Amino acid sequence: MIEQTQDFLNKARESLQGAESELVNRRYNNAANRAYYACFHAAIAALLVAGIRDERWEHDFVQSRFSGILIRQRKLYPSELGRYLPDNFDIRREGDYKPASVSSKRAREAVDRAREFVRSIARQVEGQK
Repeated sequence: MIEQTQDFLNKARESLQGAESELVNRRYNNAANRAYYACFHAAIAALLVAGIRDERWEHDFVQSRFSGILIRQRKLYPSELGRYLPDNFDIRREGDYKPASVSSKRAREAVDRAREFVRSIARQVEGQK
């Protein structure tokens, strides 16, 4: 389990680096996509550490379990992190599937949220090793 947790945390960090790079290079749709996946993979790492597993890691499952169990029930993370996954998911969908592109402001907000989300989870996950 520890290895899987670290693998997902590494994916989160890689996606965050990609989001930051895409933001700097003004590829806002890609930045939003990578920012969401940074949060998504970090949330999976957090769930694994908490003993919550799934074989498919579907988006709804990860979002609801992270917010419902890890934030509301166990109070392991600040409540504001509960909105980061769905907010970044919405921006990612906008950039991936809508004709209009994600604005620089919204992409920057998504990357900022992802940075805070990944750091918060990494502190918690790595503190439990």
